[in-house]
Amino acid sequence: MDTASRIKTAIESAIDGAAVEVRAGSGGHFEIDVTSAQFAGKSMVAQQQLVYAAIKELMAGNDAPVHAVDRLRTKTP
Repeated sequence: MDTASRIKTAIESAIDGAAVEVRAGSGGHFEIDVTSAQFAGKSMVAQQQLVYAAIKELMAGNDAPVHAVDRLRTKTP
């Protein structure tokens, strides 16, 4: 499974009903869009924290497959 697919799967597993779109850039950089009803009533920072918590394993360590998230957009349906 490629890294973009792993990111998508990790977010979908952690955030119920999330619609996730991941675009890979170069050198482990990604852009992520997540839409979820679970974001309702949460600040943008809280929404983004949920997403980063879901992918923290993919960002950990010197050899992590995710070097950076260049853009993270969260929204409610």
